[in-house]
Amino acid sequence: MKKITKKKNADFKKSFKSLSTARKSLLFIFLALMASSILPAIIVILIGLLPTLTILFVDPKNSAKLVIVGCFNLSGLFVYLINLINRFNMDGAFSILGDVFNMIIMLGSAALGFLVYYEMPNLFAYVAKNFAQRRLVRIDKELTKITEDWGDNIINEQINKIGK
Repeated sequence: MKKITKKKNADFKKSFKSLSTARKSLLFIFLALMASSILPAIIVILIGLLPTLTILFVDPKNSAKLVIVGCFNLSGLFVYLINLINRFNMDGAFSILGDVFNMIIMLGSAALGFLVYYEMPNLFAYVAKNFAQRRLVRIDKELTKITEDWGDNIINEQINKIGK
């Protein structure tokens, strides 16, 4: 069997052609126009997604937390992005961010995501414990019914046989 080895491509940097000055300036102008045309949305998104961005930088390995909190955060932010489309200018963005209730909804939805992330395991444990307790009660009722039907002597004899 032939062993596969990684090749180090030393000619990669040589093969990469740098952009000419004219292309660099056109690219910069294009990116500047794009950024200025969607600047209100960028501002609302960056401020609204602060909890998600914080998780992204502080705890990048915990993807479950990032997904849960990020989805809740985006759901709270999405309403205000739709409102921003109606008045797509800097005044519209700052009026959305200037209202305290809007910020409470955007950042509060991320807090709800944190709550879901931290409390969902406890909820599952509680539900599993209740199911187990109900099952034990049902099994005890069935055992008492079997004891009444068959009698204690037969059950004790079977227990003794199994124990030996």
